[in-house]
Amino acid sequence: MSALLPPQQNDAPQIHRVRHELRRRRLEVASVERLTPHMIRIALTGPELAGFISASPDDHIKIFIPGLDGVLTRRDYTPRRYDAKTGMLVLDFVNHHGGPAAAWARAATVGDTLEIGGPRGSQIVSESVTSWLLIGDETGLPAIGRRVEELPERSSVITVVAVSDQEDEQSFETSAQHDAHWVYRPLEEADQAQGLLAKLADIEIPERTFVWVGAEAHVAKAVRHYLLEERGINARWLKASGYWLKGQADVSVKNVGEEAI
Repeated sequence: MSALLPPQQNDAPQIHRVRHELRRRRLEVASVERLTPHMIRIALTGPELAGFISASPDDHIKIFIPGLDGVLTRRDYTPRRYDAKTGMLVLDFVNHHGGPAAAWARAATVGDTLEIGGPRGSQIVSESVTSWLLIGDETGLPAIGRRVEELPERSSVITVVAVSDQEDEQSFETSAQHDAHWVYRPLEEADQAQGLLAKLADIEIPERTFVWVGAEAHVAKAVRHYLLEERGINARWLKASGYWLKGQADVSVKNVGEEAI
């Protein structure tokens, strides 16, 4: 029976789940950069980074910060880059109003401290994948940028990212063949998928392309539905996550096709 399956289903890539030792680390801010109007890049360092592992571009760590009420809270963040040789961990913070993490990042200065935990584990897509389509918003951009930069020369990658305006675009250094598409909309409309869907309608998706989506949960769900129902992407070649949920703090949906929103 397997020989009769469509190509994308017959040889779908494997996602290997790897567990890591869960440790809490106290780090020091080494640099702060206003990367774009809505993104703040912070580099962290310290001896407690020894043994830190982040094996996949869409890993998540916990950061522990004071909430807006002063009570310690935690948020999920993607390790944008980690260099064991220099002992430097880079995190990108979306610069928006109303969130404790963004408030901490805006006020951060060299020498400040930040506690982190994790990653708890990694989901590693098999190396047989050489064609990628990465879709997201500002919250998914750190994972998208890291994936693009880490892909080898034999790979090709299309990125479709929604940001506020042209000033929020980012450039990536990569050996892969990269085709970047940007969608503009206000941050206040980050829970609306129309712009991304319109852009995707104009993009050809090659066979054997692994599609990754990271955005607001309703947007990720709409994009996933479009790709499955209108573009014929096989679910085994698609991973869609809701990185945040509008109106709810510290809420994410790991697999929008499996969990109710």
